[in-house]
Amino acid sequence: MDELLDGKYKAYRKKVREFAEQVIKPVAIELDKKEHFSVELARKMGDAGLFGITMPLDLGGQGLDYLSYIIAIEEVARVDSSPAATIAAHNSLGLTPIYNYGTEKQKQELIPGLCTGEKLWAFGLTEKNAGSDAKGVETTADLVDGQWVINGSKMFITNAASDIASGITNLAVTGQKGDKPELTAILTPRNVPGYKTVPLHDKLMWRSADNAIMTFDNCKVPEENILGERGQGFKIMLSTLDGGRLSIAAMGLGLAQGAYEMALAHSKKRKQFGRPISEFQGIYFKLADMATKIELARNTLYNACKLKDAGLPFGKQAAMSKMYCSQVAKEVADEAIQIFGGYGLLRENHVERFYRDQRLLQIGEGTSEILKMVIARYELK
Repeated sequence: MDELLDGKYKAYRKKVREFAEQVIKPVAIELDKKEHFSVELARKMGDAGLFGITMPLDLGGQGLDYLSYIIAIEEVARVDSSPAATIAAHNSLGLTPIYNYGTEKQKQELIPGLCTGEKLWAFGLTEKNAGSDAKGVETTADLVDGQWVINGSKMFITNAASDIASGITNLAVTGQKGDKPELTAILTPRNVPGYKTVPLHDKLMWRSADNAIMTFDNCKVPEENILGERGQGFKIMLSTLDGGRLSIAAMGLGLAQGAYEMALAHSKKRKQFGRPISEFQGIYFKLADMATKIELARNTLYNACKLKDAGLPFGKQAAMSKMYCSQVAKEVADEAIQIFGGYGLLRENHVERFYRDQRLLQIGEGTSEILKMVIARYELK
C-alpha cells in the first residue's frame, strides 16, 4: 500500500519520522522510567505541526487530510506510544468534536490555541461505571440561572492533568427522556473552581503520557458552553470515536512496525551456533509472518482513511482497523520479544516498552469485544 501513495504522503512520512527519531526516541526510555509527561516535548510536537493536523489553516491548523494524520501517529508510535497517545487524543478526541459541532465562536476561541502545543484538550466519556456502556455516565450537569453546575468524575482521561491541559469536552446527564438519561456534551475549561485532576501513576503502559482521574465539584460554566445541542452528547461522543479508532489503529500499526524493525535488526546481529539467528528457519518464518500481518494491517487502515477522506461511510472499517491493528501489535510485539530473547526483557531495550504499550490498544476507544459487536451489527443490517 505504501508504494502506491502519492509522493506528498511519502515526504510527510519522512518528515515526521525524522522528528520522531531525532527528538522523541532519545528521551523515550528515560521518560518511561520516570513516568514523566514532558511539556517540553509536547511543545516541540506542536512546533513540528503535530497538533491540529486536520484543522483548517484559518484556524491555525495544518490543513491536511486524515490519512496524513494517521501516518503521523504511525510514525511517532513506531518510536514511542506515549507521545503518540498525546497526539491521537488531542487531535481525534480533543479538537475534532469542537470543530465538527462547535459554534463559530467556540471554534475561534478554542481551536487556534489548541494547534500550537501550548494547550491540550481532553475527551470526557470514561467513568467508573461508564466505558463499554457509554450510556452509563453518572456525571450530572444542572442548568441553574444560565449556568451548568457540573458534578461527577471521569477516569483514564488522556491530556487531563499536565500544566498545559486546559479543559475537557464533558459528557453529562442533563435530564431524562422517558426512562433514558439525556446526555449532553459541555465544554468545561480547567480554570473553573471545583475542577480537580489527579495524575495516574504505576501504569503498565503509556507511562509518559498524561492520564488522569478528574473530579467536578459544583463546577459552573456558562449555558453557551454546550457543544452541539442539548441531548446530542451521546451522538457526538460516538461519532468522535469512529475517527478516534483510526488513530488507535495507527498506534497499533506504528508499534508493530517499530517492534518488527528492531527484531529484524537484532536477528541479523545476534549469532548462535556460529551464524546470525536470522538464518534459522524458526526465526525467518517469524519475520515473514510479522511482515505479512503489518502489510495487511496497513492496507486495512489506509482503506478506512481513504473512505473517511472521501466523505464515505467508514464506521465499520474503523472498527475493523482498530480491532485488527491492535491484535497485530500484540502478536508482533510478542514475537519481537521472543526473537530478542532475554535481552528483550531489559528496560534498556525499546522493545520491552513496546511489549507493555501494546496492551492498552485492545481496550481503549472500544474493546476488541465491543468492536466485534459493532462490526457484526453493520453486517446484519
